[in-house]
Amino acid sequence: MSEIDEDAPIFAIAVAAELSGMHPQTLRQYDRLGLVVPSRTRGGSRRYSSRHVEQLREVAKLSSQGVSLPAIARLLVLEEQVHDLSQRVRELERQLGAERQARPGSRVFAAGVTGSVITLRAGTRVPRATDVMLYRPRRPEPPASD
Repeated sequence: MSEIDEDAPIFAIAVAAELSGMHPQTLRQYDRLGLVVPSRTRGGSRRYSSRHVEQLREVAKLSSQGVSLPAIARLLVLEEQVHDLSQRVRELERQLGAERQARPGSRVFAAGVTGSVITLRAGTRVPRATDVMLYRPRRPEPPASD
């Protein structure tokens, strides 16, 4: 089953207003202020994603708690940065997993006197008479949990 794209611009302004519990004019105002900026169709109609709707709900909640619109705008910018960085981390983790799948097992490299690089299987012993330096890639440390 595929993931639902939370950034897909699928809701017209009336639907987004209904889902967020706001008046469509409020959504237009937030768009003009740059608070929650929807995508546009070729004809110029606003299209909101499910993530935009969540942002609108958050704006309504913070506004009702007395947080100013400039402060809300700053929070939304920071949340967007966190979202983008989280996506990047997921992508890098996916790439790392694919790389590990492509290279199963632990690998050890040896360099001979001539400078040639030889891949050895983990646990393979090199004869003592051979002049070899070993390099074993370090496993990445698990991320520290807070």
